[in-house]
Amino acid sequence: MVGNTVGLIALALGWRRSIWTWPAQFLSGVILVGAYASAHLSGGVGKQLLVIGVALWGWRLWTNGKQQAQDGSIAVRFATWKERGVLLGGTAVGTLAVGALFAAVPDLSWNPWPDAYIFVGTLAAMVAQARGLVEFWFAWLLVDMVGVPLAFSSGLAFSGLVYVIYLALVLWGMRDWWLRSRTVSSQASQASQPDMEGAPA
Repeated sequence: MVGNTVGLIALALGWRRSIWTWPAQFLSGVILVGAYASAHLSGGVGKQLLVIGVALWGWRLWTNGKQQAQDGSIAVRFATWKERGVLLGGTAVGTLAVGALFAAVPDLSWNPWPDAYIFVGTLAAMVAQARGLVEFWFAWLLVDMVGVPLAFSSGLAFSGLVYVIYLALVLWGMRDWWLRSRTVSSQASQASQPDMEGAPA
């Protein structure tokens, strides 16, 4: 419950483009590692260790200012078609690989393929977030579409409730980042136009 709640806070901080989203995701991962380890769920421990690794990488990117806009906030944009292809291809290949692993080793997951989809989709969303891509929210939306019914059907009511709240935050965050990306693109376009004031006729 605590780990999922901290993860929810991390998503809200991501919506606000706060660098504290990464420490929150890191803390959520650490708490969930402890929870899974105490329940002897090695698959869950392994998944959260990867999440922790991506959280540290995203924290480093945002701390170094590689994703900052001119006003000091985190710059957001839509991915290029090449970046989208890499994200989609990586997610598809990753889901197949992880799903096959979960199916071959039943102790790693109760629901191999949906679990693999959610896990790899979460990693893809975090990678997109670290790069300041608006597609981060679309990835979370696709994860929620499977995560919500899976959690409730598995008897994990609290996790299901968290995913429902995730969905609301995803929709709000998507709108905010979308508008933010359009504002930044407009400012960049205006800055690239030559100043014609005082130019000879």
